[in-house]
Amino acid sequence: MKDAPPPMPADSGFDLLARAEMALAFEPGEPPPQLFRNPPPIWQRRGMQRVLAGLMLASVATGTVMATSPPVLVRGAIDHEYYERTLRGNFMEAQPLLRHLGLAQSKVVPGFPQLMRPCDIDGHLVYHLTTFFDKGGMVTVFAFDQPVVLRESSGWWSNVHWQVITSRDGKPLVLVAQQKKAIAAAAASLLKSPA
Repeated sequence: MKDAPPPMPADSGFDLLARAEMALAFEPGEPPPQLFRNPPPIWQRRGMQRVLAGLMLASVATGTVMATSPPVLVRGAIDHEYYERTLRGNFMEAQPLLRHLGLAQSKVVPGFPQLMRPCDIDGHLVYHLTTFFDKGGMVTVFAFDQPVVLRESSGWWSNVHWQVITSRDGKPLVLVAQQKKAIAAAAASLLKSPA
């Protein structure tokens, strides 16, 4: 059998006086509402504030990633370049490639060509040129057979630098490289006026 709790001490004179004063100060019945502790609104609770901060951070991060991602064709070109990075050879004649690069009057492909071949990127016939520039490095240039809408822009995506430039004949070219200076060297070579 459990022991009974110890008896409460008898009320002192102060306790009796305080109890009498409280009885005179308030109406009998329910205590006034200001004496009750109201829980804060849900948006002021710590847990909810953390959840809202996490959601805002996630939405800002997602928005930033989506805002900086390149167009679909550029992402396809970057993906294609990744899988064909080590491929070497000339699978086509230089003249059709030069014509699509906007260099129809040239006789030689710019840089030191490593790979020349027609490819398919997202259902578009694309002419793929991987070439080396002495003062830049390795760069891959993609020229589209049919007209596509790509505005000039540049960025860094999937661990490579990319840039969309407009060739001399007004077609977009996509340049992809590991080093930014390779893209600058390729763009200068592709856009300079013929000598």
